[in-house]
Amino acid sequence: MATTVGKVLSVNVGTAREFEFNGRPARSAIWKSPVVGRIAARGVNLAGDDQADRKAHGGPDKAVYAYAVEDYRWWEARIGRALAYGEFGENLTTEGIDVNDALVGERWAVGTAVLEISEPRIPCWRLGVRMNDPVFPRRFTEALRPGPYLRIVVQGDVGAGDEIRFVERPDHGLTVRDVFRIYTRDRGEARRLLTIPGMSESWQRWARDVVQKASAAAPGCCEATAASESPR
Repeated sequence: MATTVGKVLSVNVGTAREFEFNGRPARSAIWKSPVVGRIAARGVNLAGDDQADRKAHGGPDKAVYAYAVEDYRWWEARIGRALAYGEFGENLTTEGIDVNDALVGERWAVGTAVLEISEPRIPCWRLGVRMNDPVFPRRFTEALRPGPYLRIVVQGDVGAGDEIRFVERPDHGLTVRDVFRIYTRDRGEARRLLTIPGMSESWQRWARDVVQKASAAAPGCCEATAASESPR
C-alpha cells in the first residue's frame, strides 16, 4: 500500500525565452510559473514545459524537477526576500517531504502519474541569472540542497494539492544529496554510484571515468584529479 509522505503545492511550467548574458544573446526556460488545473505528464516533460538547452537539460532522466517549500524557506532566511513558487526552475513545488533525502530509484505516485527519482540537479550559470546573483550557483552547491530530477514511469496528470505517495523505496541508502555531495566534494566515493539500480547511464559513465582516473594515478602522488565535466 502506498504511503502518503507529502503534497504538491504548485505545478510550474515555462517555455524558453531570450535574454542577454555578458553582452551576448542567450536562451533559457528556467523561468517557470504556477499553472491552474491539471497538467499532463507525458514522455519527457510536463505539458507546456520546455528546455532551451537539450544537451544539459531535459530528456527521460530529467523530465520533472522537484524542489521543496522547506528549502524555499531556508533560502528566504538567507537571502532576505520572499521567493515565488517556480523561482528555482522546479516543476513541482512540494511540502512535507525531504526531496534531498529521496533515494535514487524511489518512486512517487503523484496524481495519476508515477515518477521515479533519477539524479540531483547540477546548477549552472542560468540559475544565477534567474536569481539575479552570479555567485548563486556556488551558494546553491555549498548548501547541498539540489532537489531531484524524476523520470515519468507511468504517464498521467498532476496538479496542485495532489498527495505524494511512496510506491517503491529501494534499500541501498544512496540519496540525491549523497550523489550531489559525491560529485561536488567527495569524488573518492564515486564507485558507489556504479552499484545503484536506477542510476542514469550519464552518471554511471561519469563515475566510471572518475574511478578509472583514480586507479591510473601513480602510487604516492596527490589525490587523483577527477573530471570536472558535469555528467551529461
